[in-house]
Amino acid sequence: MIPTVRLPDGTLVPALGQGTWHMGESRGRVAEEVAALRYGIELGMTLIDTAELYGNGGAEQVVAQAIDGQRDRIFLVSKIHPQHASAAGVAKACAASLARLGTDRIDLYLLHWRGSHPIAATVAAFERLREAGDIRYWGVSNFDAEDMAEVVGLPGGNACASNQVLYNPEQRGIEFDLMPWCRARSIPIMAYTPLGQAGRLLRSPALAAVARRHGVTPAQVAVAWSMRDGNSISIPKAAGREHVRENAAAVEIRLSAEDLAEIDAAHPPPRRRQALGML
Repeated sequence: MIPTVRLPDGTLVPALGQGTWHMGESRGRVAEEVAALRYGIELGMTLIDTAELYGNGGAEQVVAQAIDGQRDRIFLVSKIHPQHASAAGVAKACAASLARLGTDRIDLYLLHWRGSHPIAATVAAFERLREAGDIRYWGVSNFDAEDMAEVVGLPGGNACASNQVLYNPEQRGIEFDLMPWCRARSIPIMAYTPLGQAGRLLRSPALAAVARRHGVTPAQVAVAWSMRDGNSISIPKAAGREHVRENAAAVEIRLSAEDLAEIDAAHPPPRRRQALGML
């Protein structure tokens, strides 16, 4: 069973989902990518994250094939590029994503990062989409604590349902201020790149030691770690069945105090505020 996380209104969503960054970039890999996503759905990872930016819309088209015939099982997340997030541009971009995804609604629609358009105009446009039924919830991505405070202070801003950010043992800056701020308001964090960049994290001696104790892989430890607080959604990407199965099995790992202390010693939590990490 995949554990769940509560959105601010109490709706339960899977704490472990599937990412799609770099999917849809090669026609030759589409069938494998679709098969991987469908296998993940079979294993209970029914939250799928994508974006209009990924593969210039290609990832959304891959997702459309993967969820065909089972849309009602899926909690579908997509993201709008900041350059499209004007008062008028939001509706146009959302319509294009809906067409590529082959659906009549997006469950959670995120602003990919903060751009030049006034955030108040974007929030108002998101609220119009929500009222029209084109999206169920909206949120943001790559927003720090100050940005989040600004968002929820806007008219309609208290409907913000999630913040998707870079989070893994190498990138823990959000633990100092952003995570406590979101937890206090029941706004879940969605952790992207939970396995770290370029495989460096998976070579961590600390993660390897914890993995040996549990008889699992360092990647599974990293995924379990990213979900440990009960208010975070992890969205690792996998393009093959074995990797998908490995990700899904991470929910069975229960990290002990000893495990967490060993990871903390090698990858210390922040002691002061840090600039928000982004990819």
